[in-house]
Order: sequence, then structure tokens, then C-alpha cells
Amino acid sequence: MTVMPRGSTIRRDAGIYGYERALRRAGLDPIAGVDEAGRGACAGPLVAAAVILPDGKRGQIPGLADSKLLTAKARDRVYEEVRKRALAWSVVSIEAAECDRLGMHVANVEALRRALFRLDTRPSYVLTDGFSVDGLGVPGLAVWKGDRVAACIAAASVIAKVTRDRVMAQMHELYPRYDFDIHKGYCTPEHQAALDEHGPCPEHRRRFENVRRSLRPDMGQNVGSPAGVESR
Repeated sequence: MTVMPRGSTIRRDAGIYGYERALRRAGLDPIAGVDEAGRGACAGPLVAAAVILPDGKRGQIPGLADSKLLTAKARDRVYEEVRKRALAWSVVSIEAAECDRLGMHVANVEALRRALFRLDTRPSYVLTDGFSVDGLGVPGLAVWKGDRVAACIAAASVIAKVTRDRVMAQMHELYPRYDFDIHKGYCTPEHQAALDEHGPCPEHRRRFENVRRSLRPDMGQNVGSPAGVESR
């Protein structure tokens, strides 16, 4: 990753579109933001998204903010606006088993790369949230708390979060005993209690210590069976 182009400055009061405006003044456009959802969860997929917002009023998304700061209803509204207004957007999912195989950091970097490469429009510059990502093929910048200060990253965070939340709601239908629709696979006390009682299901990440602790020999191989499937 690189630094901001020489001569580019961002005022403290520039707002969430400040990074994009500064980069466009330096002749860099289009600009992609990438972000992920689910890295800290012990169940479910890791989901990453990439978004390129257009210049001008069309690229100014009403209510856009870090997905974690929005209510579920507000996220859904912003999600639809991003999909409608974006110059390009993409979303990818890395399933729990692949997260276990790769390790979470490698899976995270791979997910961000895949999301970027899936865009229909090739960006000239990439903004990532928090840490740099090598191998993107274009210059870019890692932005501290990027989903709060850069519009394209915030848009990507909303796409990733809403997509993953919907996946976890569907997963709840298969594995209702874990209440995935409530905690979305994160390590809450209620989730841990279900893990301790039932053991993990195939959607749990075995690299997480709390999941490994819940694997009990007396449960056999069919722990956490889907709803309606009898464990023997």
C-alpha cells in the first residue's frame, strides 16, 4: 500500500467524502473502497464487499455511515441506495471451512482481494479499512477507522454487513438452536451456552478456541445437525 498522492490534503472537517474528493483532485478516479463483515464471529462466513461510488450528488448516499453505527432498518435503506447509485459493487463470501483452512487474517485479505477483482470497473485507487492489503494491482491506502471516515469504505461495510446478516438469518432456519438470526455468529454468552449444550454445527469455525472447547467425544460426528435431521 502507498500513502496519499503528493500534494493531497484532507481537512479534519472534510466529512465522509473528503478522501474521495482529495484523490479526485489528484487525478485518481474511480476510487474503490473495500471492507468485510464477520471476521470476529466464530460461526458463519466471512463476507467482503467492494464499492465504487460515482462523483457528484449521485455518489452522496443519504444516511451513509459505518454499518456498525446504523440500525438494521437504516442499513437496509443505505444498502438499497448503494446498490442503486454505485458505479460498481461486488460482494464475496468465504465459508467457515475455508476460513479454518486459511486462518482468519489470510482469509480476510483473500476476501478483500476477491471482492475488488470482481468489480466490473477497474479502480485507479483503493481505500481499505484499517490495514493494508497487498496484491491489489493498483495503489491504495489503509485508512484508520476507514468505515467511519471514507464514503466508499462505509458503503462497502454496509453491503458486506447486510449481506452477511441475511445469510445468518437463513442459517438460523437450518440450525435454530443457535439463534444465528440474533447474534449473527458472534461470541455472545447466549451463543456460547448453545455451543456448550449442543456442540458446534458445520458452520462453526474450528480455529476458534471456544468452538474447539465445545467439541465433545460423546457427541460423535453429527453434532449440530440441521433442523429436522436426527443425530445418531
